Amino acid sequence: MLIDYWRFARTHPRFLGFGFLLAFLSSPGQTYFIGVFGPEIQALFDLDNAAWGRTYMIGTLVSAAVITWSGTFIDRIDLRLFATLSLAGLVCACLVIGSVSSPVMLVLAIFMLRQFGQGLTSHASITSMARYHATDRGKAIALAAIGFSFGEAFLPLLAVFSIQAWGWREAYFGTAVLVLLSIPLALWLLKGHQQRHALLLENLNHTATEVDQQISYTRRKMLSEPLFYLMLPAMIAPSMIGTAMFFFPAEIARAKGWSSLWVTGNYWVYSTATVLTIILSGVLIDRFSARKVVPYFLLPLAAGLAALTISDDRFMIWPYMFLTGVSSGVYFTGLSALWAELYGPRYLGAIKSLTNAVMVFSSALGPALVGDLLTRGMEFERICLILAGFCMFATVILFYALRKPNR
Repeated sequence: MLIDYWRFARTHPRFLGFGFLLAFLSSPGQTYFIGVFGPEIQALFDLDNAAWGRTYMIGTLVSAAVITWSGTFIDRIDLRLFATLSLAGLVCACLVIGSVSSPVMLVLAIFMLRQFGQGLTSHASITSMARYHATDRGKAIALAAIGFSFGEAFLPLLAVFSIQAWGWREAYFGTAVLVLLSIPLALWLLKGHQQRHALLLENLNHTATEVDQQISYTRRKMLSEPLFYLMLPAMIAPSMIGTAMFFFPAEIARAKGWSSLWVTGNYWVYSTATVLTIILSGVLIDRFSARKVVPYFLLPLAAGLAALTISDDRFMIWPYMFLTGVSSGVYFTGLSALWAELYGPRYLGAIKSLTNAVMVFSSALGPALVGDLLTRGMEFERICLILAGFCMFATVILFYALRKPNR
């Protein structure tokens, strides 16, 4: 298995490096990074958990609405330009949140972080891998998605220390500089992309099989079928739940009697599990198809949430992080590959911009929902069980949706 990955990586080192880099650089707009800054931002604007969750929800919902339009540009403009604009927007977003001085400006900052970080930068990473590596799609997405795991493993902890050493605003200013300096590297990694894209167009126009032509769905055609709607609960669950749990690390610590540093300091367990699962699932997807692998991906998340309710022992964070990481690993590779399998590569940018919008929308609901429940006094363990129950419900519907080999 590792030999297959090594051979594949040696064949396409630059382009795979591009996917990895952009996945990593999306971190400043991801919840696991923003959540670290939550206590400082809440204190600055005197926001309780519910108000902070609603603020995050508003900015994220606007991002979800916009990305259904902005994400389609990856189908229409050169990938090099799309990546540059996405990273430049992320630089501006980091500068805006570092300068925030009012609640309205905070909503704008959250929107920009989610749009350019979680949205377009990660969109460029995964969509490009799924589009240009048809025969090794699982491995390509897997290698790029490891960039997310590296960001989750190192950047939240680095942010904690940066905040303590220099302050939260300065930490985001420093992040802006890091992203800015990475733009030339991203462009260097895309060297030769014009020839790669020309080859893709040639394959689509001249050598695609009859079946391939048949499954090149437009976004409108995809929305005309019930399959997409049956998959919605499973699409919503990981973003809604994962975002909520990463958004309130201090609340997890408070509920369990742990320190916040203990929670964020063990993100490495989550990241390790994610990387291992990404590698394994990439091979499984290439061998058996995403359609056969994906239906199981929410079961570990449900088990991890249940594990948090068993005991207050601080080492229970490990099975929770590990099991959540397993679900994330399959999610990163499986769903992206699934869209290409079900709907083809020709309009993948438009289709993934919509699925990303659903993901961003659900990630907006998570913090607002959990923050409201916490403010109303619901026990943290009960919230975990409710979320685990939703995972089981979504799994049943997903199995039903994908039960037939053909539509």
